Amino acid sequence: MFNSFSPFIRDFIYARGWHDLHEVQKIAARVIFDTDYNLLIPSSTASGKTEAAFFPILSRVYEENPPSISVLYIAPLKSLINDQFDRITALTEEAGIPVWHWHGDVAQSHKQKMLRDPRGVLQITPESLESMLMRRGSDVIRLFSALQYIIIDEIHTLTGVDRGNQILCQIMRLSRLIGYQPRRIGLSATVGDAQTAAAWLGAGSGRETYVPALPKEKLRWKLGVSHFFISAPHGDHSDPKLLGPIVLPADMSDGEGKPLPDPGYEFVYDSTKGRKSLVFSNSREETEYVTATLRQIADRRGERDVFLIHHGNLSAAIREEAEAKMKDEEIQAVTCATVTMELGIDIGKLERIIQMGSPNTVSSFLQRLGRSGRRGDPPEMVMVFREEEPLPNAPLPQLMPWELLKAIAIIQLYVEERFIEPPRLRSRPFSLLFQQTLSILSAGGSMTPQRLAERVLSLPPFAQVTKDEYRLLLNDMLQNEILELTEERELIVGLRGEQLTASFKFFAVFKDSEDFTVRAGSDEIGTITTAPPAGDRFALAGHVWEVEEVDLAHKLIFVHQVKGKMEIMWPGDLGEVHTRIIERIRQVLEESVEYPYLTPDALARLRQARDVAKNTGMLEKPIVHLGGYSWALFPWLGTRSFRTLRRYLGQFSDTFKISKMEFAGSYYLQFRMERGTGEELLKTVKGRIQRCGIDADTLIAPTETPVYEKYDSFIPGELLRIAYREDKLCAEEVEMRAREW
Repeated sequence: MFNSFSPFIRDFIYARGWHDLHEVQKIAARVIFDTDYNLLIPSSTASGKTEAAFFPILSRVYEENPPSISVLYIAPLKSLINDQFDRITALTEEAGIPVWHWHGDVAQSHKQKMLRDPRGVLQITPESLESMLMRRGSDVIRLFSALQYIIIDEIHTLTGVDRGNQILCQIMRLSRLIGYQPRRIGLSATVGDAQTAAAWLGAGSGRETYVPALPKEKLRWKLGVSHFFISAPHGDHSDPKLLGPIVLPADMSDGEGKPLPDPGYEFVYDSTKGRKSLVFSNSREETEYVTATLRQIADRRGERDVFLIHHGNLSAAIREEAEAKMKDEEIQAVTCATVTMELGIDIGKLERIIQMGSPNTVSSFLQRLGRSGRRGDPPEMVMVFREEEPLPNAPLPQLMPWELLKAIAIIQLYVEERFIEPPRLRSRPFSLLFQQTLSILSAGGSMTPQRLAERVLSLPPFAQVTKDEYRLLLNDMLQNEILELTEERELIVGLRGEQLTASFKFFAVFKDSEDFTVRAGSDEIGTITTAPPAGDRFALAGHVWEVEEVDLAHKLIFVHQVKGKMEIMWPGDLGEVHTRIIERIRQVLEESVEYPYLTPDALARLRQARDVAKNTGMLEKPIVHLGGYSWALFPWLGTRSFRTLRRYLGQFSDTFKISKMEFAGSYYLQFRMERGTGEELLKTVKGRIQRCGIDADTLIAPTETPVYEKYDSFIPGELLRIAYREDKLCAEEVEMRAREW
């Protein structure tokens, strides 16, 4: 197989001293050279997936020298494209195969060069590809007339969401224009159900999608989980056996005998000191706060500020500075980041990952863990949990360290079962349907309703959308001047539709906010969602800024930097938690295993939680009386099923006088019930489910308009309710759980 590669690929391999190829690279080469299949490469982080795809593909391109772009690489993040641009350029520079990247931060001069001589590899975001299909329709055939391969990176982030489905639409539209289907290659380190992902990847291509059966890799992790009560003095937070000791200052005071305000952050600071590290948080808000706190600690100790920050609301310059410094082996930097550093950016030899709190998914845990441990070393992660010590009289649900329990469940599911969440495909992506309808009409001019329906509904993501549903959407778009009907009875983009498509924000199918750009002098710092008045302060990029002036017309905020630490809020969605994770939390509480990665304080907190669970009976019975009219229900269901149950219980509110429902995540449902007992409630609910099942339509009010996706505000309420029923609820798991009561 090695001899099948072009000479420049063989030279590349020799120059790096590689004695053999990874198994996935051998398999990928055989499939690409010897078949016409699509290919899904579900291989672990740092296993050589990128090379597995590009070695044989570039060998083919070198030999055949197609007269257009021959490889289209689509990735969800600009930073990932920038990283891969450097990697692939290094691979192709000897062969004379040009590599181009195209997104909002790329200079126009670079794009113009590609347009003049479209050959080689084009790396692009979904949004830029949408713009190209809409606004460069006359160029598309010339640019891609000999396109051979389409590579989609990190497909686990794309399956089942509008952004991934947008890519499938774009690939089909592009294939129709050039008259054939290029081969598709999907890359990901964390595919939960490979066959489902393969079917998604190959949808509409007319090709078989091959998934290699790779052997399970032996786990080599250095993993520690530490717990802190925020206001308590520090205890023993040394790492467990797998990680070896982390030395903390013996005196956790400020030098004057006053206890430090938050020992958890001191632990993070000392855990990363002298190590090239990534500190992951689950939100931009927390990332900003962690960065500012670590910088404060450095300032208080009189030590150098080595802390960088990386998230989607920062300017390209700040993000790229963080990426460059993390790649520089001479710089011992620590970067605080969100999901933007979770994906496959190669940032060199990282020594340690810190995870603040628990990831939401097994997939996210594996992606973040895999950022470290490259070049032969095992990956290394420390999870840090901070919570206020619960008061003795707090309600039962608030006595449990749910985030710590979730982290243990996530780790154990992968260690024991290699479980990763399977893709959840959407059947009614109406927001995307709205956007693609406008995009196709903008690119192609007028069409009859029948012709438009044929073009749009034949795209793979809309396979389950009925003609009646699409007719309802088109009529609504006509009534609201999104579309117009010409005298020839053809549809064109209407006045309001033109206003939408004229903005560059139209190309994205994910929600965006009307952000204000923050500038300090000539430097762009990033964006925030609301504009504070002059004189107010806010946090961004790990620093605090004071507002000098607000230009509302141009959405600009002019600031200067001041000392201090503050919080900032962005709206966000924490995503869904799979039922298997919630069920494994219950098992964590039931079993007596003392997991070797827990530090002594984390183990003590787990023991405390197990004692509470055992003594209150919350594991033996799903509903627990909290005293008076207060009850707590523990259904052990994931996000969609929990949402379904919560709505279903609302149908019994009059019978049992249920009110004041409170919940956190999908761990528990706490409520006031003034009539009947918990056992009577469960018996009634179970009886009705056994007789009638759950009719999901009855859980949605006739006037309800559940808005989740970007263009949902343009979708008729009837269609939104259908989408909510199909894609946000799960009655089957609730019925299954009720049978166990």
